[in-house]
Amino acid sequence: MTALTPILDPVRDLPGLIDRAASMLAGAKTAAEVLEARETAGLAYDMAKRTARLHTAKAAHDDLVAAAHRAQADALEIEAAAKRRLADEYDAAQARGEVARLGTNQSDLGVSEGNTRLATSSDIGLSRKAIHDARLIRDAEAADPGIVRRTLDDRLEHGEEPTRTALRKMVTDAAMRGLRPQRSPSRRNPLYVPPTPEQAAWQHVTGTFRAFAEWASDDNLTLAQAGMWEAQNVPFHDLDAKAIAQGSAAFTTIKEWFDA
Repeated sequence: MTALTPILDPVRDLPGLIDRAASMLAGAKTAAEVLEARETAGLAYDMAKRTARLHTAKAAHDDLVAAAHRAQADALEIEAAAKRRLADEYDAAQARGEVARLGTNQSDLGVSEGNTRLATSSDIGLSRKAIHDARLIRDAEAADPGIVRRTLDDRLEHGEEPTRTALRKMVTDAAMRGLRPQRSPSRRNPLYVPPTPEQAAWQHVTGTFRAFAEWASDDNLTLAQAGMWEAQNVPFHDLDAKAIAQGSAAFTTIKEWFDA
């Protein structure tokens, strides 16, 4: 007789599941153990999210919804920490020559010549999108230490649900700031006059495009295209496509200013 998987009680089991994920991550010594901790934290996040929405649908007391949101935030923080560890582990494995880099192992040519085929991300159970997201979180924390916890706490303080989508937006912005060249200390004289709102708006436009142009190397665009293909069957792809379409329309408008 096949044993049935026990059904978790969110109210009773959620705090223990979060503690378990935190303990697993703290004690993880291998990439596989870090991955298991990430999956456990993800399960806790999903459970907390369902609990919060169930309480909201039942018009439960605000304290119950807030508690579920806090559990979501705690699970997301653990999940983000696990992703940072995975990014470091994966990059270190690539540096040691244990995992293939982008563009390698795309054929069996090396194998037929007697060379050992390196493991790819899919071989070890990670998608390129998962690796990309993990690196974003790591780079965001490097550029702005504590950004993950502050983002989660800010949403809690405003009574908003801490979600993966909101967290990803903040860490993406922080990671992109970290990719931009560091500016030298200001040497403005005391007579410096700040820009007008119109000048500031134009500086924002030019700064945004300049930062993107600096990032958009052939290698990064190739990665982005592969990520687009992989994202087509995941949640929120429609939102990404809509945002890109809106940005493209804005770019076309700005380009028309020069052509006018």
